[in-house]
Amino acid sequence: MSDASLQLTRLLVIMARLRDPERGCEWDLAQSFESIAPYTIEEAYEVVDAIERSDMTDLRGELGDLLLQVVFHARMAEEAGHFSFADVARAICDKMEARHPHIFGDEDGTMGETRWEELKQTERETAGATSALDGVAKALPGLLRAQKLQKRAARVGFDWPDAEGPKSKIFEELEELETASLETREEEAGDLLFAAVNLVRAYGIDAEEALRGANAKFERRFRAMEDLADAWFADLTLDQQEALWQAVKLDENKTV
Repeated sequence: MSDASLQLTRLLVIMARLRDPERGCEWDLAQSFESIAPYTIEEAYEVVDAIERSDMTDLRGELGDLLLQVVFHARMAEEAGHFSFADVARAICDKMEARHPHIFGDEDGTMGETRWEELKQTERETAGATSALDGVAKALPGLLRAQKLQKRAARVGFDWPDAEGPKSKIFEELEELETASLETREEEAGDLLFAAVNLVRAYGIDAEEALRGANAKFERRFRAMEDLADAWFADLTLDQQEALWQAVKLDENKTV
């Protein structure tokens, strides 16, 4: 048995022990799919964070935490008689082989994005999908889900031909948000954000990645402002804070 197989088996045994009704851990036994799901999402984000920081030691640990989530869900499913970890592994192996017929099958050529999407669409249809939007997970972050919904709709022709359409839509949604009642303001704000995703998508930009970059830039600049402030930042006037913001931007431009 390889070391990878040995350690994976060890992890499965540990989880079985933690979930043992007689000798297990009270916390682990009390968990359900629903209670563990937020941890699963959190661990996935922590993997991404380690990658973005290029911290390979941290990445190793975070990948382990994410693997534990898979093992945890599989163990609960096995206890309920639904499926086992082996079924999970078998399913993804079957899927990857089916999605790479040029590697594991008789097809020639390479795997481009169009072919990949065709194979995924065939899978969805085989599974009983009736809409082009079937399979877009509701638990995705709102921005990412908006982008995926729009891409799916675009693949069946429901899309603007260029950036002018979504651009005009943004102005329309801005006006509707401005005149919205208190009861409809949240809905109109959502429409505006959805339109913004459509516009950046028209320029070939990944909206989720773009916003993550903007978040990182804002955080970097804000921390730099706090460092430059001669007093407690919250005690500064808005004009003083704006002056610091412009100073930080100017300093960044000089170093680019």
